[in-house]
Amino acid sequence: MHRLKRWNTPTVYNGWEQITQRDIAFHQEESRDFMPQMGPMVGRAVTVVIEPGNPEHPADVWDDYRRYVASVDGPKIVVVQDLDKPRTVGSFWGEVNSGAHRALGCVGTITDGAIRDLDEMTGAGFKALARRLCVGHAHVRPVRWGVPVEVFGQVVEPGQLVHADQHGFLAIPAEDEEGLLEAAAFMDANECGTVIPAAQAAGRSHEQVIADLGAAGEDFARAAGERYGRQGESR
Repeated sequence: MHRLKRWNTPTVYNGWEQITQRDIAFHQEESRDFMPQMGPMVGRAVTVVIEPGNPEHPADVWDDYRRYVASVDGPKIVVVQDLDKPRTVGSFWGEVNSGAHRALGCVGTITDGAIRDLDEMTGAGFKALARRLCVGHAHVRPVRWGVPVEVFGQVVEPGQLVHADQHGFLAIPAEDEEGLLEAAAFMDANECGTVIPAAQAAGRSHEQVIADLGAAGEDFARAAGERYGRQGESR
């Protein structure tokens, strides 16, 4: 799992699309990476649903929720569905909660709600993809956990492998995990050996660049086709 951090999320996607039988595994709504300087994060999804705008949810659930988080092998990414969406009322995340989750083996979060205490979360090494910042927590507490959640239009299952960075996140179907690392490495090397050098224009005419790009695209597609039976995208 840690070796997948060597690549950004688009590169992992390039490998994933070669081995999957599915169409899309990334979110359809815009997210924002508030700590892009941390680079990619990868981990198993621990899932939780919140509704900070509703004061009626029981408050004495934190110990049970934290035991659930602790029960999952790390590294872990906390995927938080905010039922108040799109009206953001309060944040699940801040200095204390991010530190507590870091101590339980979590490396970051993806939430379609808000975060706060940005500097403190960054200092704790806890990465966050979120919708926005806010100043308060309102009536935030875990409502449900260890259940499928939908964030930014993407359903994420508990325990699912997630890769995320400033581009967004990819939730890997369980059946595609085994070949993902090898496919990402192969497609990255394929690009580096064909279309990327062809796109470097120094010392060549425009006509030569066009010809080189066409030839490199054919080489890229041929290598992907020979390995996976698919041509992939060279852009």
